[in-house]
Amino acid sequence: MRIEPTPYDHPDSVKLQAEVLAEYVVRYGDDEGDATPLDASMFTPPRGLYLLAYDPEGRPVASGAWRGQEENGEGYADGDAELKRMYVIPEARGLGLARRILAALEDDARAAGRTRMVLETGTEQPEAIALYTSSGYAPSPAKFGHYRHHDNSLCFVKPLA
Repeated sequence: MRIEPTPYDHPDSVKLQAEVLAEYVVRYGDDEGDATPLDASMFTPPRGLYLLAYDPEGRPVASGAWRGQEENGEGYADGDAELKRMYVIPEARGLGLARRILAALEDDARAAGRTRMVLETGTEQPEAIALYTSSGYAPSPAKFGHYRHHDNSLCFVKPLA
């Protein structure tokens, strides 16, 4: 498996984004999946990064990204790197791809001068919660992001120092 930086609006990226949004619809029972406003420019280095993992046949099988955040009305702090679009297709789960992508994103955010990785996930994603807590993320005392006022929203943080 190879992991490559890829533009957020690349066709392979768009394909996996559609799959993760469809999974959110199934897990959370709404029609929009994730209404967080995202734009390709948010994931352009050095202010962010979007990664895709490809299988040996060249098929995109996993994704993950970070985007820079500064203190704002959504609860972020200066120097935050927000984790977004972590996803592994069902056939590729259990191979350690999410952990590899997460580590690469943390390294890149750290190299870009970010001081804290933050993420928002939901109560219906136990696999994600297990990945993050086993990777050193702790529940945040304050919520942030688009879904910060939702009861099923969970926020986690990890220092990048």
